Amino acid sequence: TEQRFSAGADLYACMDHAVTIAPGETYLVHTGISAAILKVMQGLFMREAGCNQERFGTSNKVGVIDADYRGEIMVALHNHSNQPAEIENGERIAQMVKHRFLTAEFVETAELDETERGAGGFGSTGRI
Repeated sequence: TEQRFSAGADLYACMDHAVTIAPGETYLVHTGISAAILKVMQGLFMREAGCNQERFGTSNKVGVIDADYRGEIMVALHNHSNQPAEIENGERIAQMVKHRFLTAEFVETAELDETERGAGGFGSTGRI
């Protein structure tokens, strides 16, 4: 078999017919595939480079496929343009990348330890 070094796998629309998505609307596109992802992994899907970038993006920028999900992988595409746009059967719509993740145990507490930053600022800039 040929060795591949791509970070992700392309996802393609699997539909009976083309679908037109109105400006500002979101449509859930079927891919026709399911996957069993290792328990320490999760799948992320995002807009594929060169994939109708001027028209579409995934509705929430990055979609997550949890390791225990066994249903069909579907991609919510949002039409960012001001014109109706069509998705055709077999069209490349997104890319799926697998990655490891860590689980967290959350503990409720009345106080947090002090840090230099504290509650100041929002994001990396420290400005709001």
